[in-house]
Amino acid sequence: MPMQPWFADAKLGIFVHFGIYAVDGVEESWSMFNGQVSPERYAAQIQRFTASRYDPHAWAELFSRAGARYTVLTTRHHDGVALWDTAQKGISVARDAPAGRDLVGPYADAMREQGLKVGMYYSHSDWSHPDYATVRHPHPALAQQIDSPLVTPPDGREDQAAWQRYLDYRDEQVKELITRYRPDLMWFDGEWERSEEQWRLDRLAELILSANPEVVLNARMLSYGDYATPEQGIPIKAPAGPWELCLTIGDSWGYRHEDDRYKSVDQLIRYFTETIGMGGNLLLNVAPREDGSIPKGQAERLEGLGTWIARHAEAVYGTRAGLPLGHHYGPSTLSADGRTLYLICFDVPRATVSVRGLRTPVREVSVLGSGARLAHETTGGLHEVPGVLWIDPPATEDIDASATVLAVELDGELDVYRGPGRQ
Repeated sequence: MPMQPWFADAKLGIFVHFGIYAVDGVEESWSMFNGQVSPERYAAQIQRFTASRYDPHAWAELFSRAGARYTVLTTRHHDGVALWDTAQKGISVARDAPAGRDLVGPYADAMREQGLKVGMYYSHSDWSHPDYATVRHPHPALAQQIDSPLVTPPDGREDQAAWQRYLDYRDEQVKELITRYRPDLMWFDGEWERSEEQWRLDRLAELILSANPEVVLNARMLSYGDYATPEQGIPIKAPAGPWELCLTIGDSWGYRHEDDRYKSVDQLIRYFTETIGMGGNLLLNVAPREDGSIPKGQAERLEGLGTWIARHAEAVYGTRAGLPLGHHYGPSTLSADGRTLYLICFDVPRATVSVRGLRTPVREVSVLGSGARLAHETTGGLHEVPGVLWIDPPATEDIDASATVLAVELDGELDVYRGPGRQ
C-alpha cells in the first residue's frame, strides 16, 4: 500500500505516555526491567491508578492548539497493562485499577472530534505475561537487551507452545484495537526482543490491513513498516522515505515527579523546524499524571509551540523538505509547487541573510507573519556556478522572538547547484 498522504503533511504529532508508572513516577516499564523497582512493586501501582481527571476532550483541544495533526496514545506499554477493557486475559486498567473503565475509546472519539488522526502505541513485548519469556531471539543485536528473566527463559529452555499462545493473545489484542477504534496509525515497539519470524509479523500485518487497509504502520513492524522513527536526537542525515522524530518535552517519556527539566519553547521550535526542514514529522511526547492531567509546564510548551506554528503556518503545512545542508544557516521548507522557499532564522538577523547555490531567480522576499518586503540582490557567480543571494535583515518590529521566517518567492521551481565550484 502507498503511504497515506496525510502523514507527510501532518508535521506535528503528540505522543502520550499514560500508564500506571505515573503513580509512583517511576520509569515506564524499564524501571522493573533494570531492577530499579521490583516487578511486584511496579505492578502494585495499578491499585492507585485512578484517571480521576482524565479529560480527553481537553487533551484534544490542547493538542489542536499546539498545531498537531495526529496523536499516539500508549494503549499498552512493555509492562503489559492495557488501557482499554480487553477481553483477553491479562492486566487492564478497566478491570484491575480504580480507573475502572476503557480509556482508549474516549481518547479516539475526542481526537476525531478535533479533526486529529488517531494513533495507538502497542508494544509487541509484554513483560508481565506468563507466556512471554519463553523463547529467545536467535541473533540479538545486544544480548543485554534480552537477557532479563522478563524477556527470555532463564534456563535457556524454550517453550514454543507457550510462545504461540502469547502471539495469539497479542494478535487478539491488536485485533480489538483495530476493529473497535479504527486507528489511523499503529505505533509498535519492543521489536528488538524477537526476530521478524518469531513475531509472526506477516500474519499480524495481514490481520491489521485486512481490517483497515489504510492504517499507517511504523518501522517497528520491521519490513512491514511504512516509516522510520528515530528518537530523541535529530538525525544528521534524513532517513530514507517518510519519518518522524520522537522527542520528550522533559527527560522522561512517562510522568516522573522530579522531572521538570523541560525544553524551552524556543528549543522545541528549533527541533520542530529542523525536523520538518529535513522532511520529517515531530512526534512530541507529553506525560500525564496518573489522574490524567497534563502538567502545566508541558501544556505551556505546547501552547507556545502552537502560537509560533499558527503565525507561520504557511511555512509548515503543505510544504516539503527545503534546502540541503550548506545552502542557508538554518532549516528551510519548500512549498508544494516548489516556488516558495521559507528560510527559518533562529537568531535575530542583524546582517544580511545569505543563500548559496540558488539557480532560480528571486521575485520577492517577505517576512512571514508581518508581510514586510525585504530588499535583496545576488552577487558573484560564474558560468554554471550561481552567485550568492543576499537579503536585507528585517526591521526590529518584523522579527519573531523565537524564529523569524523569510518567504522567498521564486520565478520558477527551486533549482540549486550542488557542485564543487569551477575548478
